[in-house]
Amino acid sequence: MEFALTEEQRIIKQTAREFANEQLAPLAAQYDRTEEFTAPQAKLLGEMGFLGMMVPEEYGGAGLDTVAYVLAMEEVSRACASTSVTMTVQNSLVCWPISYFGTEEQKKKYLVPLAQGKTLGCYGLSEPAAGSDPASMATMAVEDGDDYILNGSKIFISNGGVADIALIWATTSKELKHKGISCFIVETNAPGFVVGAEEKKLGIRGSNTVELHFENCRVPKANLLGKAGDGFKIAMQTLDGGRIGIASQAVGIGQACLDASVKYAHERQAFGKTLAEIEAIQIKIAEMAMEVQASRLLTFHAAWLKDQGVRFSKEAAMAKLHASVAANRAADMAVQIHGGYGYLRDFPVERLYRDARITEIYEGTSEIQRLVISSMTLKEGRPATE
Repeated sequence: MEFALTEEQRIIKQTAREFANEQLAPLAAQYDRTEEFTAPQAKLLGEMGFLGMMVPEEYGGAGLDTVAYVLAMEEVSRACASTSVTMTVQNSLVCWPISYFGTEEQKKKYLVPLAQGKTLGCYGLSEPAAGSDPASMATMAVEDGDDYILNGSKIFISNGGVADIALIWATTSKELKHKGISCFIVETNAPGFVVGAEEKKLGIRGSNTVELHFENCRVPKANLLGKAGDGFKIAMQTLDGGRIGIASQAVGIGQACLDASVKYAHERQAFGKTLAEIEAIQIKIAEMAMEVQASRLLTFHAAWLKDQGVRFSKEAAMAKLHASVAANRAADMAVQIHGGYGYLRDFPVERLYRDARITEIYEGTSEIQRLVISSMTLKEGRPATE
């Protein structure tokens, strides 16, 4: 769909590419090595307007569409997947639900600084015993006067240790199961909001991932996002958009693997010729190029559907599944093309191999995506008499 991009979208893509090449790529290996949060890069993302891309201008955002967001996400992810975690969490998982479900007061108080990059947010859904099954969550929110009191824990929370606000899902009516889940905007400096130890991860090491604990954490009722019991609906709709973000991240990682492999194939000599002249390498390059482009088109399509205001759940799942699998295949082939050098940290494909792995896990595993796709496809093909 690159042939159908508007002039504005092309400018966004080019701007993001130049920014990523100049500001992100040179430091990606360093942040991976030190496992420090890419705070300076996050600040730069805010200054570029990349942390509130789809937020209306009246609330401090760039007022752009999802396709423009996908284009920028791919370029940032190609240069530094760790930095793109902050970008996708802020845009897809925090700004969007507040923009769509928030009250006017919530938008003015929380969305404006988020969209401008002055504050960071995080998304708290997964729990130790409730990952792919959020309806089993144990975190509770009990009414107490003008407040709710939260108790429980969340795990694998990206940006959780550096966020200023957190969107937290909790059960307000246990007997209603998933219909008794609500969502809250929680300020991270609230008493009883406890940040656990930072996780040591295989990849995306420059992103911040922690556990969050709530010990009689008091949250004003004014910070309820949507209505009580709307939480499951809010979470699922938010994840649909989030999967587009992860798909674009995976496309960026896959493209980086392809770029590195093409460069190395032209430089490396073997058997009296460059790797680029060897048929076995050419086949791998062809497979990588085809799968990355197919992932890109699936992602563009899902983003375009979202911009049209129609349902895009199946297409988002397709894009996320295909792009994440393709990114991992591309990373595997990139390491193989590099041979022994691909196993060394001196070469970027070693980091890309590790960064790619998470794309098949977070915001819905590949198994969950297949269930979403099959369920919706079977439903669409159900005979009218059923």
